[in-house]
Amino acid sequence: MERQSFYTRHMLLQYGRQLISSRKLIRYQRLLGRERGYDPLPVPEEQRKLMVERITREVVDNLIFSGSENPVVLEVRDRLDAALGERLVFQYPPGEVDFKIFRIRGEDFEEVAPDERHAIMGKLLDLTRQTVAETML
Repeated sequence: MERQSFYTRHMLLQYGRQLISSRKLIRYQRLLGRERGYDPLPVPEEQRKLMVERITREVVDNLIFSGSENPVVLEVRDRLDAALGERLVFQYPPGEVDFKIFRIRGEDFEEVAPDERHAIMGKLLDLTRQTVAETML
């Protein structure tokens, strides 16, 4: 019986994350005016930089850690894996507030050291920023 409650709790946790991500994406779509059906006007460079930064934070904070299959997220993950030469897993362990980064070693997961974690997060932000800037209109 305990196994079923774990799966139910896990499923509800994942569903909650998806709801939060979808709500935020809907807000961004509304801000960009896509819902109204018109093409956005050319954006001044400073405003574009702010939008790229905001979207980058959103992608990193919500989509990377929720395990999304979004094409931008998949591209960022592939670029990060290629840059680091290894596969990483980003997770929020149950009951913990902060996320953890794990390195895949064969069948085992090894937690990344705190100093490496900061370097990986810096690289992740840079790669995400580049990808968002390239894919943005």
